[in-house]
Amino acid sequence: MRQDEIWDADAARRYDTPGEGMFAPETLGPTVDRLAELAEGGAALEFAVGTGRVAVPLAERGVPVSGIELSRPMVSRLRTKADEATIPVVMGDMATAVVPGTFQLVYLVYNTISNLLTQEEQVDCFRNAARHLVPGGRFVIELWVPELRRLPPGRTATVWLAEPGYIGLDTYDVLRQHVVSHHFHFDDTRRARLGRSPHRYIWPGELDLMGRLAGFELESRHADWSGAEFTAESRSHVSVYRLPSAP
Repeated sequence: MRQDEIWDADAARRYDTPGEGMFAPETLGPTVDRLAELAEGGAALEFAVGTGRVAVPLAERGVPVSGIELSRPMVSRLRTKADEATIPVVMGDMATAVVPGTFQLVYLVYNTISNLLTQEEQVDCFRNAARHLVPGGRFVIELWVPELRRLPPGRTATVWLAEPGYIGLDTYDVLRQHVVSHHFHFDDTRRARLGRSPHRYIWPGELDLMGRLAGFELESRHADWSGAEFTAESRSHVSVYRLPSAP
């Protein structure tokens, strides 16, 4: 499964859920608030900008936002909300694509760095962020914590969410740090719709080392965008990396 195959026109159409899920105000509001604060009045660059879930409200807050995106159908959805002058987008891989100019903030939300399926690509992503930042600029990553404690010996799959109309199941390849997320949507009929996406999971300590290889230092880590304490029980984290300031 290639990423450009996963994020096709149908996936782009289903991605937007205005007012619900990842678009709910209680989820999106703290994200935009924190990113606007970290931008410190400068420009921001979103890796994997998608349909503009975060970029559009951030731009509406007065932060100049540009994006990198691999999927043309996702950008087509974005263009129904903001034109190229408002949110410029470079088509390409977030590990290698280059956007003109420099930025105060680069950000990568909702686990998307794990869409890069090798450690080398993930390190390159950090280096690409550093390439776009001014001295003292920040790179922000939102990422889930691998839930291997839920994986009993001899098992290769876990159900991470089961609710009416939906089951989320992950299958693991622990040798390669790969996981495939399976999303089953169903109703009262016998039919179900399956969506799948491959990922390479990253431990927080490994993520920090990737940052150091690209010249970053970890500035902060919290369990969510509101600043909750990150603990051993946290299921995800928001990590802020910063480049050294100019002498």
